[in-house]
Amino acid sequence: MSNILVVEDSERIASFIVKGLQSHGYQVTHTPNGEDALKLSAAAEFDLVILDIGLPGIDGFAVLEQLRGSGNEVPVIVLTARDSVDNTVASFEGGADDYMSKPFSFEELLARVRRRISTPGEVVTETTLSHKDIVLDLRTRRVSAAGIDHDLTAREFTMLEFFLRHAGQVLSREQILSRVWGFDHDPGSNVVDVYIRYLRQKLGNDSIQTVRGMGYRLG
Repeated sequence: MSNILVVEDSERIASFIVKGLQSHGYQVTHTPNGEDALKLSAAAEFDLVILDIGLPGIDGFAVLEQLRGSGNEVPVIVLTARDSVDNTVASFEGGADDYMSKPFSFEELLARVRRRISTPGEVVTETTLSHKDIVLDLRTRRVSAAGIDHDLTAREFTMLEFFLRHAGQVLSREQILSRVWGFDHDPGSNVVDVYIRYLRQKLGNDSIQTVRGMGYRLG
């Protein structure tokens, strides 16, 4: 099991990242400050560090500098709200392996995590998710329903994967918004209802059930 260190001082963003990664089978350690991040990195081996730049005390740039200065070559994905060319350049010059600006979707972060900690020759055992006559191919990102294949948009794929990993469970609009659209979603948006309709058009009208007052469930 891959071990990831998340260094993020925002409780909301940290919870969003940690819960998402844990649901995909990663072991996650979280700290909100740079001092503890350096101590944890010295005491344990991590496969990846997700590092916020705007930390209290020692900021992310200083943490990255000390990590690389000590010879620690763990892959680092930098997160920052400072979306500028200067900060991008500074991150890579400081030894970062990747860079993401806030806000971001969990799907994008997960793709970058998987790319950074995959190993040569690694065998991917999980290639499909299924429920009844719905089969989702995780490699091609296509779905088969009642024997008919359909292409999916990125949002449709992420939403259907979420439903399939929680088949039979009622998922609230808030849970779906958080997983598919990220931590900066608009809780008043009707975008979930729109994408549920898109999926029903491809999977069948009875594929996703509306549970009044609670959310949706894969039927």
